[in-house]
Amino acid sequence: MRNSKLRFILGWVLKIEAACMLFPVLTGFYYQEDAAYVYLGVAIVTFILGYILTLHKPKTRSFRAKEGFLVVALSWIVLSAFGMLPFILTGEIPQVHDALFEIVSGFTTTGASIVPNPDVLSKATILWRSFSHWIGGMGVLVFVLTILPIESNQQGNTIHVMRAESPGPSVGKLVPRIKDTARILYGIYFVMTVVLIVVLIIAGMPIYDAITMGLGTAGTGGFSVSSAGAGIYSPQIQVILTIGMIAFGINFNIYYLLLLRRFKSACKSEELRAYLGIIIVAIVLISLNIYGQVGNLWDTILQSSFQVGSIITTTGYTTVDYNQWPMFSQLILLGLMLVGAMAGSTGGGFKIQRLVIICKNALNQLRNFISPRRVQVVQMDGKLIENDVVASTKSYLVLYIIIMGISVLIVSLDNFDLMSTFSAVNATFNNIGPGMNMAGPVESFAGFSMLSKLTMTFDMLAGRLEIIPMLLLFSPTTWRQ
Repeated sequence: MRNSKLRFILGWVLKIEAACMLFPVLTGFYYQEDAAYVYLGVAIVTFILGYILTLHKPKTRSFRAKEGFLVVALSWIVLSAFGMLPFILTGEIPQVHDALFEIVSGFTTTGASIVPNPDVLSKATILWRSFSHWIGGMGVLVFVLTILPIESNQQGNTIHVMRAESPGPSVGKLVPRIKDTARILYGIYFVMTVVLIVVLIIAGMPIYDAITMGLGTAGTGGFSVSSAGAGIYSPQIQVILTIGMIAFGINFNIYYLLLLRRFKSACKSEELRAYLGIIIVAIVLISLNIYGQVGNLWDTILQSSFQVGSIITTTGYTTVDYNQWPMFSQLILLGLMLVGAMAGSTGGGFKIQRLVIICKNALNQLRNFISPRRVQVVQMDGKLIENDVVASTKSYLVLYIIIMGISVLIVSLDNFDLMSTFSAVNATFNNIGPGMNMAGPVESFAGFSMLSKLTMTFDMLAGRLEIIPMLLLFSPTTWRQ
């Protein structure tokens, strides 16, 4: 890959990050916090460096597939490296590996925290943590595509960048130009976020809380303003957050179809039906299981709905300590962590679309035993899924299992119980946030060793970027001209 293209893109990433840091700067000044000056200083330095890197434009800005994946991986690493500086310089998270874990957890919309009590953090830092969810939700490189001047003959090549950062086995162009597709997606994302924040304010949530929780919900993150999580808010607000989490776990292409009034096409989505079906079944099963423990029908439905919506969308907000629920309900939540949200949403996990493809392919293999001569194909929404997409989905599953297994082995060196170890890796690799037991909703990741934290930091990046971009960093051929 040519260094000029990489330098130019990284420069734009830094300039965008510097602009985003102005929000915690303004927050800090409003609340008269010293942290505001730290954020301002980091923003200025970050912008200057980004400006220097973009002074000389490359002759071409087109990307081959490998280059697209590489620039995305490096951009997220650089984004995290500069994003963690305020944590260290304010002294709120002084250890480098802890600060890196925290900011990567933010940008990857994981929400796993090493801060046991977020109430002690400055308002500026709390906002920056939640705003990092929003930045990473749709993807910083997708935002770069919306503002970066791209020649018309290079539009097709930019899909490699979007494919590397967008969640799911495939990327669909809403319109012929990738730049316009990125703008449409971010436009929908922005409007939905604003609507959610306004509704939360109307429902009685304090403005600062509404902004931070709204940004976290939109990005399907999980950083809260309080150690009590979302349980400190009224049932009405919890209902709004539940609806918001589920809404942002839906493929944004569905919303574009609704805007075009193509309601039949939107409703025909097999992934959407599977997503909503899994949510409904999980809510019913958990409600039946915990009703005797909760004792009130409304509270039972509210608690189960909130946690199911939070876990399947990989948001990670909590209203109760589900470690106290019966094992049956805990195992359902653990399964939802593995499943994840819809492809093309801000949610993480394995993705519903991949699950549907894997299941349909498995059924086809069973049918082949009955009718060996019959040609079996995988279809979704009445359209043929190409063989390379099916193959890449199966390959992704293999890599997914391998990375999960290796990570569990490394984290097991901390000698915690099996559920804590597995759920911690599961929660970080699938960008969920809280796990079970030691990594549960009322705990933090502070008790894990530095090696485990670094392992889970890699897992968060690998999970958010769909594995391949991070693995390419370790391939010698990636760095050859």
